[in-house]
Amino acid sequence: MNGRRSVAVIIPALNEEQSIGLVLSHLPIPVPSAVVVDNGSTDRTAEFAAAGGARVVREPKRGYGAACMAGLAVCADAEIVAFLDADFSEEPQQLRDLLAPIESGDADLVLGARVGEGRPWHASLGTWGCVTAINLLWGTSYTDLGPFRAIRRSALDALAMTDRTWGWTIEMQVKAAEQGLRTIEIPVRTRPRIGQSKISGTLSGTIRAATRMLAMILTLRLTRQGRRQSRGVPRG
Repeated sequence: MNGRRSVAVIIPALNEEQSIGLVLSHLPIPVPSAVVVDNGSTDRTAEFAAAGGARVVREPKRGYGAACMAGLAVCADAEIVAFLDADFSEEPQQLRDLLAPIESGDADLVLGARVGEGRPWHASLGTWGCVTAINLLWGTSYTDLGPFRAIRRSALDALAMTDRTWGWTIEMQVKAAEQGLRTIEIPVRTRPRIGQSKISGTLSGTIRAATRMLAMILTLRLTRQGRRQSRGVPRG
């Protein structure tokens, strides 16, 4: 499907032995292009990922951003990088839809906006609050912060990502807006995940994640001027 540009798919995984094989078997690109980052699993996630044909990288220090960075470190040659959760809550075959606008030259970043069932109400509410704050502070029009996304590698490198936690998606979208990346959202189908979520599976987990995300938004807003100056953008 991708004869023009090389693609790598990074799949952070923490105790996802029930689902990782399904995710890999539904990828619309060669499975060896997938990098499964075992983020401190205590089950057989890494074993099942390797059996499914993926490249397995271990990042024992837990954190979504940390896992993404570990994956990026081993696929430096990829011209496009996609990110996908390991819980099979989204349809991996829709990766085609995310890659198409980048491959055609129409976008730098394509975000999957989740539609359908499967997300607890408190998780959807937390996402809405964070998205609303970003849109108000940066004048954007995002509708989601979903993990299923694809980005041109050169554009991602220019963002100088640093967050090692659940603020990773927020940091990417905020910096993308600041740097004027051509960003589009497309709907991606969702369904109940396999296994229990480490975050949205409980109300307390959602609150902790939302708190971390709101803290990231505040930090990015307070440091915005410094980033503008580092890029040579006049004050104002």
